[in-house]
Amino acid sequence: MIDSHCHIAGQEFTADLDAVVARARAAGVEGALTILAADDEAELRQASEVQRLWPEVRFSVGIHPHAAGKFASAPAAAAEAVDAAIAAQPAARAVGEIGLDYHYDFAPRAAQQAVFRAQIALARRRRLPIVIHTREAEDDTFAILGEEQAGDVPVVFHCFTGNASTARRVLDAGYHLSLAGIVTFPRALELKEVASFVPLDRLLIETDSPYLAPVPHRGSRNEPARVALVADTVAALRGERPERIREATTATFQRIFNP
Repeated sequence: MIDSHCHIAGQEFTADLDAVVARARAAGVEGALTILAADDEAELRQASEVQRLWPEVRFSVGIHPHAAGKFASAPAAAAEAVDAAIAAQPAARAVGEIGLDYHYDFAPRAAQQAVFRAQIALARRRRLPIVIHTREAEDDTFAILGEEQAGDVPVVFHCFTGNASTARRVLDAGYHLSLAGIVTFPRALELKEVASFVPLDRLLIETDSPYLAPVPHRGSRNEPARVALVADTVAALRGERPERIREATTATFQRIFNP
């Protein structure tokens, strides 16, 4: 079983990272894709400690849409920062998380879009998968992905929270989606429907640690061990054995990210 998206190089885990890794291994989590922000020097440095404690971890590097405003006058510089961070990190396997966030609008939308486009171009040039963050920006996200020919490389919509219609749009475009702890929430009825029909070769599971802890841990710091609860919930929704979901999503992860 793989946690396909977590942030364990962040400051939330510096005090007890060894225990977090031990709990993940005990839960059957073989590895994880840890997200690194190319504009966060502390996080980039902490990646070496993450890999020392958990050698099976791989990394995805990007400029989050919240940070796009820093590069409003020079979007290409965002891609250059990501490119340099990837070059310095042998375990890097993807570009992300990148995309658009119109919910918070922490960065001007034009800057978000320009930085997004520049990083898609980098991913295509490096032949690396893309990890997408999109919130209240689906139409623009799909439009930019299409215009920039992102489908030339694997594309993953991380922490998917959309409805069945949006999920089918992701699948029809040839992309993948990843389910996080939200699928365990009792009121997430539309997401539960999505979990029931996504083909297993297009499905990933994640924690998005330290965020979105699944039931029964809502409100606490999330961690990779709890991806098992996501797998169990997806299995129950599909009428499958949990082992089947764990094996299938691991195979999908390995095919996309070539860990």
